[in-house]
Amino acid sequence: TKEDESMNDQERITDFLNSEKKMSLNYGIFASECVSVPLRDEFLKLINQSHQTQTQLFTTAQSKGWYSPEQAPQDKISQAYTKYSNQQPTV
Repeated sequence: TKEDESMNDQERITDFLNSEKKMSLNYGIFASECVSVPLRDEFLKLINQSHQTQTQLFTTAQSKGWYSPEQAPQDKISQAYTKYSNQQPTV
């Protein structure tokens, strides 16, 4: 379509990265609700592949200056670590 033709590389990479993030979330939901162990294992493989693809896309975008996440201040990192490391999982 004309819309696809007008997308530049940055928009494509961003679109691919966002799509991979959404697919990974869905695979996680599917895996956690899957009764069949072999099927669940396939979803887990897909999650891993999706994360690898996300890393490649992120690295490409970052190397081109298209994706520059801010580094969190050390005090915020320490606060988050303390908060979440003290929590006990609920079952």
